[in-house]
Amino acid sequence: MAMEPELHPDLKPLEFLLGRWEGAGVGDYPTIEAFNFGQEVSFTHNGNPFLIYSSRTWLIEADGSLGRPLAVETGYWRPQPDNQVEVTLAHPTGIVEIYVGNVAFNRVELQTDVVARTSSAKEVTAGRRLYGLMPQKDGKRDLGWVYEMAAMGQPLQAHMSAQLKKVD
Repeated sequence: MAMEPELHPDLKPLEFLLGRWEGAGVGDYPTIEAFNFGQEVSFTHNGNPFLIYSSRTWLIEADGSLGRPLAVETGYWRPQPDNQVEVTLAHPTGIVEIYVGNVAFNRVELQTDVVARTSSAKEVTAGRRLYGLMPQKDGKRDLGWVYEMAAMGQPLQAHMSAQLKKVD
């Protein structure tokens, strides 16, 4: 069994994200029906100055059971000088996003710098994301996030949000 690599010092501002997180959220957009989803998010590192990110979501049916798989995304979170961060995300639907933003007080605010897509992908033109720790009554802190999207001719607006608990 390999030892856990030492955290690169550049990752200190993003250290609060490390681990596996699970929970539930809600989604809505003018072009789709509102939905509830379950989510698993992972932030890991290998000793280099970036976080390795993955997210998987599933539909939560009306009876509370898990339904079909929804979105999947993977990418890298790269801290930059002066509490800035660059995030690259790839989606199996043919969309690649580059976000830029800042990190402060266990909170990350991001906005798209570039959105690229294949000819078969849906039109997505911009995104904004917010990730942050949320204090809970039990003294633990959940990870909350919000995603705003501009797509399919719609302006930038709320699309998805979730509250996740650390599971490892």
